[in-house]
Amino acid sequence: MNRHIPITVASLTLIAFVIIGCSTPTTNPVPGVRGVSLSRDEWGHRPGPQGFRTVIIDAGHGGKDSGAISRSGLKEKDLALDTANRLRSELSRDFNVVMMRDNDRFVDLDDRAAFASRYDAAILVSLHYNSNGSTSTGPEIYWWRVDSYSLARRIFSKLQGVAIGRNNRGMVRRRLRLTRNPDIPCVLVEFGYLSNYSDAQKCGDAGYRARLAKAVADGIREQNAHGDQGMGALPKPLNQPPSRPTDPAGS
Repeated sequence: MNRHIPITVASLTLIAFVIIGCSTPTTNPVPGVRGVSLSRDEWGHRPGPQGFRTVIIDAGHGGKDSGAISRSGLKEKDLALDTANRLRSELSRDFNVVMMRDNDRFVDLDDRAAFASRYDAAILVSLHYNSNGSTSTGPEIYWWRVDSYSLARRIFSKLQGVAIGRNNRGMVRRRLRLTRNPDIPCVLVEFGYLSNYSDAQKCGDAGYRARLAKAVADGIREQNAHGDQGMGALPKPLNQPPSRPTDPAGS
């Protein structure tokens, strides 16, 4: 026998809540903001982040891994950590800042990617200083995921206001363990070439590193406020596996 179940205001409200909850995309937990990347995602084939709360700062190398070393003895691991601390100071009033390392210790690349992947509503910025011959100068930035493209462009644009490089690669889409493997938007910044005498001199100056850190912070704030707005069409998704230590160089 059919029974008629009375429809009450409370039941209608519950039904509406369930429908809305099921239709809300998991990448958009911030009310009123559409198309942002705030939840973790393995591939990153989605719009760039906006309204994120956490910035994970990765000072490259550390401990037994010195990274690049200039002719005057400047070590990449030291410059990267100093710049990371300056970036933390720039961002700490506006974001929850998480440091991958805050001292001179070695952290495996896969461990860095796994650590970053624990966070939602977050981005990862890995900081480095370059070495590749004596004629290249200036900043470069590496990215892979679609949701990292606008962040990379904004940071690179701000860095060019501090230093215009020559004979370098500029913005590069490359599948690295810190551009492909984390489950959040992620970029890798190379601030300058320690293998170039004049670039190494500038990078060794604390005031110059302070300007570099501010440029990165300005790019992050701009991305947080505007997302992909004004960045044009997003790049094509590329379905390639996570980066591994055994991958060919440059893959």
